[in-house]
Amino acid sequence: MHAFDVLGDPVRRRILELLAEGERSSGEVTAVIRQEFGISQPGVSQHLRVLRDNGFASVRVEGTRRLYAVDAAPLREVDIWLERFRRFWEQHLDALSTELARGRRARRTEKESHPRSEGS
Repeated sequence: MHAFDVLGDPVRRRILELLAEGERSSGEVTAVIRQEFGISQPGVSQHLRVLRDNGFASVRVEGTRRLYAVDAAPLREVDIWLERFRRFWEQHLDALSTELARGRRARRTEKESHPRSEGS
């Protein structure tokens, strides 16, 4: 399965978001996904399996629990593929950063030229 096929599913993306926060048991993942998407435990297990089988998640057994974590290797591959498109949004983000800095500078200048008196 291609990385974008794996990531194209909103449930799998949400599972990865949960795992990005730290290792989680299958029970923890299932509880969140059932609440947010209304999917059964076997359905969540299938999504976890797709993530595991395609290298996006790793699993380790601890007693009776299965603990899942993000495996970053396929995400790096996606990042590399996206590199050719970054120029489309990086310029806009750079421009936004410049405008935010201008706004902060203008507010700072305004405060310095009109200091509030004590007791106001």
